[in-house]
Amino acid sequence: QVRLMESGGAPVKPGGSLRLSCATHGLVDNRHCMGWFRQYPGQEREAVATFDSDGRRRYSESVKGRFIASKETDGTGETPKITLYLDLNSLTPDDTAMYYCGAARARTCSATAVTYWGQGTQVTVSS
Repeated sequence: QVRLMESGGAPVKPGGSLRLSCATHGLVDNRHCMGWFRQYPGQEREAVATFDSDGRRRYSESVKGRFIASKETDGTGETPKITLYLDLNSLTPDDTAMYYCGAARARTCSATAVTYWGQGTQVTVSS
């Protein structure tokens, strides 16, 4: 059973930084794509930073150079635990959104391909 849980969202001033985390259960490297998505009110979710199942990292143009996605795999147990991170830097009010962690048993994660979602964490950028 796949479970995803985000944390780290908060209010922040323009120019500030945040780190989001996503604790996962049931994901497997080389089998699942996974990553970060965001959603503005009244709009569809969009990919922000994702990992293909082979580990290739992809960024949306709007965050390239400002956001950094990373992941850690703890392989000490029977089921490796993967934790995703998203470092958000040089934040602007346009980055205000609900941020979600998502995954799918697929090579590439687009917002429409994701089948597993976390509950989301709110990022609000305002002075």
